[in-house]
Amino acid sequence: MPSPEEVLHILRPRCHPIRLSLVVPMCNEEAAIPILRAAVTSFMRDLPVEPEVILVNDGSADATLVKVAEWAADDPRVKVIHLSRNFGHQIAATAGLDYATGDAIVLIDADLQDPLCVIHEMLECYRQGYDVVYGQREAREGEPAFKRISAWAFYRLMRTIVDRRLPVDAGDFRLISRECLDGLRQMREQHRFLRGMVTWVGYPQCAVKYRRNPRVTGSTKYPVHKMLSFAWTAATSFSILPLQIIIVLGMIAGLCGIEEAIRAVAALLAGRTVPGWTSLMVVTSILGSAVLISIGIVGQYVGKIYEESKGRPLYLVARTFNIASPAEPSPRDRAARAAGETRESQG
Repeated sequence: MPSPEEVLHILRPRCHPIRLSLVVPMCNEEAAIPILRAAVTSFMRDLPVEPEVILVNDGSADATLVKVAEWAADDPRVKVIHLSRNFGHQIAATAGLDYATGDAIVLIDADLQDPLCVIHEMLECYRQGYDVVYGQREAREGEPAFKRISAWAFYRLMRTIVDRRLPVDAGDFRLISRECLDGLRQMREQHRFLRGMVTWVGYPQCAVKYRRNPRVTGSTKYPVHKMLSFAWTAATSFSILPLQIIIVLGMIAGLCGIEEAIRAVAALLAGRTVPGWTSLMVVTSILGSAVLISIGIVGQYVGKIYEESKGRPLYLVARTFNIASPAEPSPRDRAARAAGETRESQG
């Protein structure tokens, strides 16, 4: 019997998409670009649909922009979005999705750990009527045991604290239909967790299992400290669980205080001298740490509210290649722009 979180969808079979967009966010991937170019060019020759490649340069400090600009000059199917600075992987991916014009869009990293051939299986699921087809990793080749264990724990932790519908062992590598993307583009929060956002949007979703390849060059952009930071961003952006933990923490601190009080009264009735200082310091320390942790967690949420209230655009584009017109702004971006123009006229 399906769980309450699962929704029954009636699939509507469809034809191949007229155009398939490949969105590739990248930062300091100079060494990987020649290998990526060869692999993508070969992949596009076998596609039964019109391809489009959108490369998003997320403020790279190396020659990434130069190499992708050369690629775009040689192939009009390749479009380049050069962001004004480094906005982070999730924002760069959002920029690529905003500029994508395909009926189906595939988000993939530049390191080629996610095999391009899996996209053919995703297209078959798309034709069956699925709007989201995510790649689910069966194995992670070429990664140390610590990385595999930490990644395994990360996905299960995310499922616990963010959304029980969130698929495990699935990164951002996925195919999204135009209908689903139109819904996703209405969500313009600054602190983005695309995997959770795609899950929240809903629509029929399924998995395609695959074995992840080693990186073609360089090292991972998500070491443990960044993975923990990403998990915290996801938790505070998608869940109130940390706030609920505060309540539990306060109850534990209260119980510890009650226990110390009972011990003190029992010692007094037994005629023993109550030291007092030790008990007082223990209870004070517990309550003080609980209060500080609680204020810190609440502060994280308040800080996010403050940043969202500014209404700033998610990213700024410094230059584009092979793109005739800018992406259509989202409703929130249009509202923020209108509010800014109103303030200027009043000033």
